[in-house]
Amino acid sequence: MTVNSWTPDRPWRGIMVATALPLRDDLSVDHDAYAEHVRWLLDNGCDGVVPNGSLGEYQTLTADERARVVRTAVEAAGDGARVMPGVAAYGAAESRRWAEQAAEAGCGSVLLLPPNAYRADEDAVRAHYAEVARAGIPVVAYNNPIDTKVDLTPALLARLHADGHIVAVKEFSGDVRRAYELAELAPELDLLIGADDVLLELAVAGAVGWIAGYPNAFPAACAELYHAAVAGDLTTALPLYKSLHPLLRWDSKTEFVQAIKLSMDIAGRHGGPTRPPRFPLTGEAEAQVRAATEKAVADGHC
Repeated sequence: MTVNSWTPDRPWRGIMVATALPLRDDLSVDHDAYAEHVRWLLDNGCDGVVPNGSLGEYQTLTADERARVVRTAVEAAGDGARVMPGVAAYGAAESRRWAEQAAEAGCGSVLLLPPNAYRADEDAVRAHYAEVARAGIPVVAYNNPIDTKVDLTPALLARLHADGHIVAVKEFSGDVRRAYELAELAPELDLLIGADDVLLELAVAGAVGWIAGYPNAFPAACAELYHAAVAGDLTTALPLYKSLHPLLRWDSKTEFVQAIKLSMDIAGRHGGPTRPPRFPLTGEAEAQVRAATEKAVADGHC
């Protein structure tokens, strides 16, 4: 195993897919379809799954649905260590309860946003991660200052790691310069690619994992891209990255859930509908995703 690969003792490394959640036409969760999707991803080169992230529409799920999604993922994966549930919530107490549920289900790690009900300061952020870490399961921080308005800067991440409260960070800021500062301040903290459209740049900068969106539609091609990128094989990675980038950049757009589900439908998977407040893509956005996905299919990426 290389440092960039999934291992039982570092189960947040490698390709961890932030899974889209199959919904029926009545918008109920299709747990059977979700289980099949998890197995398909693992069979096609991915290392694990991240249920109940934003791509999994966790904000729209009931508590019962959210807990069942985790149990379904663990059962389908056949190894709970390959499951990293999102445990985001408005309060640290609720996030800790979700982390405890993940631990009880046998998961290997959890993914945690900072407090996002308001623009939390550093003391609040550190207290939040300290409380969730008490659940006793490895915590991967999720830095998404665009949506949360809370920026986990390299300096703050280094403090969270020194506190013993996080093992890795999903870096979604889009600022690839942070990878080098983070490596200086916290060399033992694992950097995970958090946005599909900076995969190559962060892989070259030393990322050891990818919490990924577009493998939901094109797992084998994305796996080939990731492994070439982290190995420094730019001859393989760069043309593949350029070919897929018209799709990968949708992972960083507001409509990323609808875009990835539409791509799944076109690629022969079940993407299906989204729950409100998200509605299907229309107009130019739909046309762009459709054209890029059809090209990826024609290029043999599925």
